[in-house]
Amino acid sequence: MKKILKYKLTLILTGVAVLSGTLHACKNYLDVAPQGQITQDQIAADPNQAKNLVLGIYNVFYTGGFDPDVDSFQFVIMTDIASDDADHGSFTGDSRDADEIDALQTSTTNGAVNLVWQGYYQGVARSNQALDKLKNATFDATTKNALIAEARFLRAYFYFNLVRLYGGVPLLDKVPTPAEANEDKYQTRASADDVYKFIISDLDFAAANLPQKIATDVGRANKSSAQALEAKVYLYMKDYQKAYDLSKAVITTGGYSLVKDYSLIWREKAVNGDGGNNNSESIFEIQAGINKACSAGINLYTVSQGPRAGGKFGWADLGYGFNNPSASLLGEYEPGDVRRAGTVITILPHGTVLFDGFRIPSRDSVQNDYYSYKAYHSRTAESNCGGSTDRLPKQVRILRYADILLINAEAAVQIGNTGDAQTDLNLVRTRAGLGTAMPTLENIWHERRMELAEEHDRFFDIVRQDAVKPGRAAAAFAAHGKTWKATAALFPIPQAQIDLSKGRLKQNPGY
Repeated sequence: MKKILKYKLTLILTGVAVLSGTLHACKNYLDVAPQGQITQDQIAADPNQAKNLVLGIYNVFYTGGFDPDVDSFQFVIMTDIASDDADHGSFTGDSRDADEIDALQTSTTNGAVNLVWQGYYQGVARSNQALDKLKNATFDATTKNALIAEARFLRAYFYFNLVRLYGGVPLLDKVPTPAEANEDKYQTRASADDVYKFIISDLDFAAANLPQKIATDVGRANKSSAQALEAKVYLYMKDYQKAYDLSKAVITTGGYSLVKDYSLIWREKAVNGDGGNNNSESIFEIQAGINKACSAGINLYTVSQGPRAGGKFGWADLGYGFNNPSASLLGEYEPGDVRRAGTVITILPHGTVLFDGFRIPSRDSVQNDYYSYKAYHSRTAESNCGGSTDRLPKQVRILRYADILLINAEAAVQIGNTGDAQTDLNLVRTRAGLGTAMPTLENIWHERRMELAEEHDRFFDIVRQDAVKPGRAAAAFAAHGKTWKATAALFPIPQAQIDLSKGRLKQNPGY
């Protein structure tokens, strides 16, 4: 990892906090020489300096743990553990925040809720900083627009998760001046509809100006990334024609295909040309493990979900034991579905041996019965750096081809195109080792759960599907042994952020 720029970063978290520090880009697709202070004039005139500025936005993905969090421990709590796919894990009382969220009784002072809010607004702030400096660039328009498009794609991703988690949120469309930052516009909530319109505007620009995958450095957003994310956004907006058209555009581009062996999607290295990091299925993936210090690993992502010692000790346990696949999830797998073994580390009845030969002992020595295989990173068979377990270099798949096939299938059903829906569904089920199924909403939603389990999307899917078929969330959580209430569809606005706004931020109903 090379230092690429240093400057004052204004971080808007409904108040104004000025963070002075150094941003770093962590990647394997570009070797960036160390840079000193980068001025506005340098960025305006030099596309390489401007490129470094945009790459700095990606650094937000490496935070997390017990710090502002975009895709790590706290985000996992708010997505998987909040859903019917997973239980808190570890032991009751290990994390009050996780206990609350798992029980659907989240408080306004919940630490996870505040850290994720902070992490995503840090990402928004970094995107806006880059856009502010790029607007005056004087180099060629194609390069300039592609860099602006990349920053806007990232900002759209940050806002998509914000609106799915909290509903309407403050809409920061630029870097406010100190005087502007205290205006009601930046201290109050925009409507969810307005946030979605803002996201679409960013993604329209991104899709029109980003290059195709073949012309893009590995790990960076490309045209298909923007189209895929926008298709997903339109699915949430119930604009099924546009969700269909955009997902179809990704499918017909021809740059993606399903990994043959489902279990290899989350490995670092391909096996016989199949799977591994940045595989044929990866549309947008967080890069990791680029340097020996491990600062390019996502903080606590893997270790927080790793199998935990309990009872008899004496084995080298792998983590904190959070985010355990639930009985509800396990009960929905069809016989012969290979995705179960690729998703779930099963301890019962006699322990298990993982793909790298590591043996997890039987239940008398392990805290819980099931763990996420998708979060596992081998200490022996995969790259590691610096002896750090907090920042194991696990790459996280944000958007992959199977998700887009299922988005296309669902949208196709909604617009009456059952032929395409059947084709999409068959592709996913065949890879899973299963026969065909009728292309109904229920079957496609079942497939989404099985295909994307433990990938931090299930809670959002339950809420979205309940808006299409009311009662679905209540039934799903009842099968999970919990009582659903409609107000749980959104998390509370963190009380700390309401306080920073001097009360101008208003709380979600039910909290």
